[in-house]
Amino acid sequence: MTIDLHTHSRVSDGTAAPRDLVHAAATAGLDVVALTDHDTTLGWDEAAAAAVEAGIALVRGIEISTRFRGAGVHLLAYLPDATDVPLQEELARIVAGREDRVPTMLARLRELGIPATAEALAEATGGSEVTGRPHIADLLVHLGVVRDRDQAFAQYLAEGGPAFVDRYAAELVTMIGLVRGAGGVPVIAHPWGRGSAHVLDEPAIVGLKEAGLAGLEVDHLDHAPHTRAQLRAIAGRLDLVATGSSDHHGTGKTGHDLGCETTAPDQLARILDQAAGSPTTIVGKAG
Repeated sequence: MTIDLHTHSRVSDGTAAPRDLVHAAATAGLDVVALTDHDTTLGWDEAAAAAVEAGIALVRGIEISTRFRGAGVHLLAYLPDATDVPLQEELARIVAGREDRVPTMLARLRELGIPATAEALAEATGGSEVTGRPHIADLLVHLGVVRDRDQAFAQYLAEGGPAFVDRYAAELVTMIGLVRGAGGVPVIAHPWGRGSAHVLDEPAIVGLKEAGLAGLEVDHLDHAPHTRAQLRAIAGRLDLVATGSSDHHGTGKTGHDLGCETTAPDQLARILDQAAGSPTTIVGKAG
């Protein structure tokens, strides 16, 4: 069974519609795919219908923006109840913080002589339910200012960059509790990618497990082989789920092809055993 537990559609910062993403996952030979758009569940219904059409299993998920020890940490929430009020209220607050900074970022780019208007952003991205920095990066590509998203972040949008604007993100321990309260299963995404090893060291992960953390995304393109070995050892010592995922964004993130990193079936089974939130845990073929 081939399982990819971290993908994005155009509902957040991917480039394919949820339906097309699911069909692409089936074409790529996946048996199970998780849709984990940033801070929203709005793509779930479309993806679920497509999973039935394509004969593939769908795991409903979210990638949630959080903060821990002053640093940004992304939390994958698998199979929470989408109707859970405390979870949805916090997601709405995160999305509002993400979208509220967009006009300021566009204004800062205009101050640099870049014609970054709201109209140009809508034209470049085609519109999405959750707008954020990747969409502004796409605008910069569309305007010919940079060659790709990576260059846009490096030159303009990364923390400390000339167009960076901070935003609200949930506190990690609080969000782990909200995900568990909604019957979901919380797993930290790419925990040691982007220089996060000093923030999420083993003692910190121990404390997060005590708060309800279920697992770590070990096999990710942001992790070198020695990093994966260390994280897998920590997961083993702490009896945490160890997942692997592509972090696929369509054409918005090169190299992250569907199924390039995968999760072992026994680790998915552990997630399903802990899930109590989503009324239907898997749509499509269960494998």
